[in-house]
Amino acid sequence: MVSLICTLQDHRDEVYWCAFSPTLLATCSGDKTIRIYNTNDFSELPFSPLSGHRYGVHCCSFSVCGTYLFTCSTDALTIIWSMATGEVKTKFEHPGGSPVRVCSLSPYSSLLLSGASDGTLALWDFHSKKLRKSKAVTEATVMACCFTPCGQMFVTGCTSGDIKVWDLDMKQLYAERDAHDMGVACCHFAPQFDIDFSSVEFRLASCGQDSQLKVWIVSQHGAAACEMKLLHTLTGQSAPVLSCAFSSDGELLVSGSVDKTVTVYNASDGVLLHTLKRHESFVTACAFSPTLPWMATGSMDKKVNVWRIADRDIGQAQPRNPSCQGAGRKLSGHSRLLVSDWSEEDVLAWLSEEGLEELVTTFTTNNIDGPELLCLTKETLASELSIESVGLRGKVLRKVEALKAELTGLDAPDEFLCPITREVMKDPVIAADGYSYEREAIESWISAKNRSSPMTNLPLPTTLVMPNRSLKTAIGRWTATQ
Repeated sequence: MVSLICTLQDHRDEVYWCAFSPTLLATCSGDKTIRIYNTNDFSELPFSPLSGHRYGVHCCSFSVCGTYLFTCSTDALTIIWSMATGEVKTKFEHPGGSPVRVCSLSPYSSLLLSGASDGTLALWDFHSKKLRKSKAVTEATVMACCFTPCGQMFVTGCTSGDIKVWDLDMKQLYAERDAHDMGVACCHFAPQFDIDFSSVEFRLASCGQDSQLKVWIVSQHGAAACEMKLLHTLTGQSAPVLSCAFSSDGELLVSGSVDKTVTVYNASDGVLLHTLKRHESFVTACAFSPTLPWMATGSMDKKVNVWRIADRDIGQAQPRNPSCQGAGRKLSGHSRLLVSDWSEEDVLAWLSEEGLEELVTTFTTNNIDGPELLCLTKETLASELSIESVGLRGKVLRKVEALKAELTGLDAPDEFLCPITREVMKDPVIAADGYSYEREAIESWISAKNRSSPMTNLPLPTTLVMPNRSLKTAIGRWTATQ
């Protein structure tokens, strides 16, 4: 079941895009503004709306932790905003001054991609504020772009209907011609991916003017070989599909259409779960919260609807290969640091996972990060955080103690040790042989021209490595208790 939580009606023109961080919702519009809402009660932040663009704002995207917001506009600018103050941190002007239609941030680096109406891409490093590369990739307008979950490739979609896969040097790895007749409108990768001894596989959703939503498998074999295969063609809407997005667990897929509907699918088998009809015009934007069972949809009716997804609906969409969950072969989840290194946003995400959403405002006000979370006592909860409920204080302490107790032991479990260094890993990655290594160790191994596996001595079919976030989280919890 999907239920409407609230309708936001602050924009004065059609809504083009919406995006969630762990604690915020951003929306942008043809009225030249970006509005920022607290997901605790959907009140606007004091510095909202953001006004820095001269024309309509086409796209907005948060950094992984929600520290920054990236927006792009017809004014040829891509602007980076601080979500602590609402101040502009950086402005990038697209080469040639063409209107920028879409922007995307790499999940594990400072690379920012923008696509423009003249068919050009610009790849920026937003920390150094330098243009890394710019290139004309199509004669049509670039309408969609997104990075793979590992951040080492990206795809583009354009009004000619083609979807193309690129590496970070903007070398084309694959092109799917006429993926959508009459043009691609949006594309989005599922956060999870699969890796085996010979390839890495990602799931990509795309939609377009042909009234179809498609799910693809994007595979990389070796250093350069890449291909796309169509998995599902979903036809639950009767007019052009303008937006699509996977849920953070990859189990659900949502799309918005010119027919004014929002459709929610089981992402694994393509079964239509819900058709929502609460917008009065074209649905141009959709997004899932990374931490809560919510999604947002935006429309040309100037409204943003926020929806709650029932737990049983999420449960209907089972992971594609549950047996991989514990083996580190399939990555999911947003936790990526040692608990002692958790930011305030990571703590807020943990609260949501543990069913403690009511404390988000309190923890935000008191700037509780990872180290402070581990040091909480019943006294600090009562006196400093002013949590009056004895039962709620006890629940928090039990959750914290469970976090501390997880994976405790005098000696590090063997799976936490890098096979090369035999030390506890700080940044574990999965190589093509299926084993996890310390990133620096395996990259040094490969850079020394060792193309064989350190464990099996068999040739590595690719030198691509993927962050093992689930293992890193487990190590972090174990380390925090030592």
